[in-house]
Amino acid sequence: MGRDMCGTGENMEGGFISRLATSYTKTEKLLNDAVSRSFVGRYFKLEARESCFTKELRAATATFVTMAYIITVNATIIAASGGTCSARDCSGTVGPECVVKGNGGYERCVAKTKSDLVVATAVVGMVASIAMGILANLPFGLAPGMGPNAYLAFNLVGFHGTGPLSYQTALAVFCVEGCAFLLASALGIRGKLAKLIPQSVRLACAAGIGLFIAFVGLQSNEGVGLIGPNQSNLVTITACKMTDPETGSCLGGRMQNPKFWLGLIGFLITSYGTMKNIKGSMIYGIVFVTLVSWFRHTDVTYFPDTPLGDANFNYFKKVVGFHKVKSTAGVLKFNDFNKSETWVALATLFYVDVLGTTGVMYTMAEIGGFLDEKGNFEGEYMAYMVDAAGTIIGSTLGVTTTATFVESSSGLREGGRTGLTAMIIGLFFFLSLFFTPLLSSVPSWATGPSLVMVGVMMIKVVKDIDWNNMQEAVPAFVTMLLMPLTYSIPNGIIGGIGVYVALRIFEYVRCFINRLGKIRRMVVKEQNQVSATIGVDPAVEMI
Repeated sequence: MGRDMCGTGENMEGGFISRLATSYTKTEKLLNDAVSRSFVGRYFKLEARESCFTKELRAATATFVTMAYIITVNATIIAASGGTCSARDCSGTVGPECVVKGNGGYERCVAKTKSDLVVATAVVGMVASIAMGILANLPFGLAPGMGPNAYLAFNLVGFHGTGPLSYQTALAVFCVEGCAFLLASALGIRGKLAKLIPQSVRLACAAGIGLFIAFVGLQSNEGVGLIGPNQSNLVTITACKMTDPETGSCLGGRMQNPKFWLGLIGFLITSYGTMKNIKGSMIYGIVFVTLVSWFRHTDVTYFPDTPLGDANFNYFKKVVGFHKVKSTAGVLKFNDFNKSETWVALATLFYVDVLGTTGVMYTMAEIGGFLDEKGNFEGEYMAYMVDAAGTIIGSTLGVTTTATFVESSSGLREGGRTGLTAMIIGLFFFLSLFFTPLLSSVPSWATGPSLVMVGVMMIKVVKDIDWNNMQEAVPAFVTMLLMPLTYSIPNGIIGGIGVYVALRIFEYVRCFINRLGKIRRMVVKEQNQVSATIGVDPAVEMI
């Protein structure tokens, strides 16, 4: 009887679960049918593209979870430039050097700037993704991309404003570049411009930028602190417990910084999740390290017992709150366009945009099966217009180039086929706007590992370079090498293209000389034949 009762219980339990699953399936089908027949379903062509609402919802969730790291990472990187903060924000009577000496007043200004950038990143992601869904009807998630943000923070403006351009001028450069990019998109020449660049250099640019970003993620200012300066070797392993606040050099306790070891655990979590194809692995590592760092009175806390730490903790305790962008919105300045650095930056950004944003979007369209036999895809024209316009909007809010994220492939694998996926991604970005106090309290040793992982993902393109052909391999290697070692993306681009052009010129000169030699031999041969025909000694004729 015991076995019968157990069996009956299992049948009852199994029957309940079966009925529940059947009920859920019916409800899901009714919802999908209702949405497909509605204006929304017809507009996004759900039935035509063999999709449904719940499938688009799952795709949007997968994409957003995998790309949400950009909200905090982008803000952290750009805030390293100091934004609009200057020596005037330093507390006490100090000189211009206070911006790099950990001054409390300046650091409070940077913290407010980071909060502004968190909101700006989410707003641009929301607007661009929704526009991509409505105008292009494509399931791509957009937000300020990686690469240009590091270029602004560490090449143009420099760490805490120590670079050649001001933050305001750099944003103006991004705005002008966005306008030029929008014009190129409107004229339909984006793809053609990308094809003018040698393939080996195009691939090497992606890999070089990945190495550059990973290098940033390993440093102390915006990463885990594994790498620091060294007078003899330029850089060395640090992760020190005590560092010089001015130079960043190690003062003692090498490899004993607990924040580094916590960041390393986050990196291993992200790496293992990525290895197992777990969606949102980038987020899991950041969340783990961040949660541990939120506990006060520990060696790894983000809220130390200092005036700045207390102020950050009081803001963090709000948890939910809408933050208004104040310091980074509408601060563009166009009065420094007489500097050569400005035009070099403009050309570099346009080049990177033509290669990066166009290439990623085309790749996502290929993965989604949207390409036709001619290599075009539906909504291509408006898709190009949207990300270019997103760059212009982003520059007015204080952030950098808007791009289609490769993480959109997660949504494509979940079955995302229409712009409804992009619309829902935009709504997720909208919801994140109300959690600015939490998103602004993510430490650099939590985001640093994700920068290294971005480098891992971007370096994969080197497999497509023909390393057996030195004419392609050498320029590619120069491009990749110069970007991290000179701490400059444009140096790598210029160096790679320069070497490529030089090798091509040498090849053309060699071919020209060989052709001249061949022509001379043909002329001499013709002369010999003519001389032999008329019976004149060639040697006499030449005399």
